[in-house]
Amino acid sequence: MDLILVLLGFVCVIVGIFGSFLPVLPGLSSCWVGLLLLYLTKAVENNYWLLGITLLITVIITILDYVIPAKGTKKFGGSSYGIWGTNIGLIVGILSPIPFGVILGPFFGALIGELIYDSKNHRRALKAATGSLLGFLASGFINFLFCIIFMGIFISIVWQNRSLLF
Repeated sequence: MDLILVLLGFVCVIVGIFGSFLPVLPGLSSCWVGLLLLYLTKAVENNYWLLGITLLITVIITILDYVIPAKGTKKFGGSSYGIWGTNIGLIVGILSPIPFGVILGPFFGALIGELIYDSKNHRRALKAATGSLLGFLASGFINFLFCIIFMGIFISIVWQNRSLLF
């Protein structure tokens, strides 16, 4: 049973790494589930501190995934219309079957929001939409970075307990 949990945990970590790039798959939360499955084995001693801290990091970064694109819009001179457009575009992008909808949704949401705010200033709208795109890419990079860290933790724990697991 321990071997099955380790294999399922490893699959969750791999899915999480791909999920940091592919919005259809869960990212960091999948990596955390992989760590949890590893700690559910009888061979690995429970470390509630590690699980708690990694869960807290997962929750914070998941929240930041929705905040960072909006902050990018604001940083690049976007108005509240652009920020709302980014958030609405992100939700629409997640729910739509359009390829790259999660990337295109916030971009076009910010663009449309800024054009509603000031239809004559196309340059400002494009700049705010670019900020939204850069914010999304930064958020994805942060997600990927922590997925790699979680994978390192997973491999380290498996390596330390290899004699009991295999």
